[in-house]
Amino acid sequence: MARVAQGRRQYRKRNLGSGSRQSRLHEFGQRLAGLKRENDDLNRAMFEAAQVQRRLCGQRYFRTGLYEFASEIFPIGHLSGDFITVMQLEQDLVFVIGDIAGKGLMAGMWFTHMVGMIRREISAHHSPAEALTAVERGLLLSGVAFPLTTLFLARLNLPSGELIYCNAGHPPVLLVREDGDEELSQGGPVLGVTTGEEFVNGRVRLNGSDTLLAYSDGIAECRNESGIEFGAERLLDAAKAFSKLGANEILFSVLASAENFLGRRHREDDIALLVLRRHGELERSEKDLA
Repeated sequence: MARVAQGRRQYRKRNLGSGSRQSRLHEFGQRLAGLKRENDDLNRAMFEAAQVQRRLCGQRYFRTGLYEFASEIFPIGHLSGDFITVMQLEQDLVFVIGDIAGKGLMAGMWFTHMVGMIRREISAHHSPAEALTAVERGLLLSGVAFPLTTLFLARLNLPSGELIYCNAGHPPVLLVREDGDEELSQGGPVLGVTTGEEFVNGRVRLNGSDTLLAYSDGIAECRNESGIEFGAERLLDAAKAFSKLGANEILFSVLASAENFLGRRHREDDIALLVLRRHGELERSEKDLA
């Protein structure tokens, strides 16, 4: 009888232990499913935020009169700290390319704020330098610590070809011409560095078949497997090699040159590229902004 009682106790113990394990496994499964739902919701929200960024960039490709415009951002994650936006104000084409320090969600949040401020101020001020002065003043008065931001803001008068620009600490924009190349670097300090230095405008005229290439430092700082940077010189060589192509072809050919240089190594920063290509002279121009 003692053996029978002992067997019953052991049976109950085994079954109670099994039930407890099943309960814990069920609870673990529920928690895992909950985490998966949260992760899916987060990914969906990040994807939607990325689509907002792309819409804020404006048209990525179009032609207007003599000019062909192409731009693209290539983030390493869902959201980009590099930004581009383009808009047309009367007879002027306004565009900006910039780079917010940092990556991911934080930089992505500032992306929206920065683009909104630039669009508002360039609409209120004809001068890019005045617009950037107003942007920095607004950022400082907000009392919120904001990340360092470099940018190139330009206003192209379509009938005359005159380009007024302000470069706020951004990598010099490349202007490829048949009779020599030029770097557009006049402007002022990086936004967020209160040096007391004023913003100033630079001026240049686009003629003939000039090609303008603006970029963020993510492409110049791409490193290959030996740790060597792609660099501004190789970037200029690529821009010159493909300068006779269309704007979209130039953009992706330059990007391919950098990717080929990388080899098997993955890039570590967001990339933004912008190409403005002029075709011919005014007599045969025909506006077809899409």
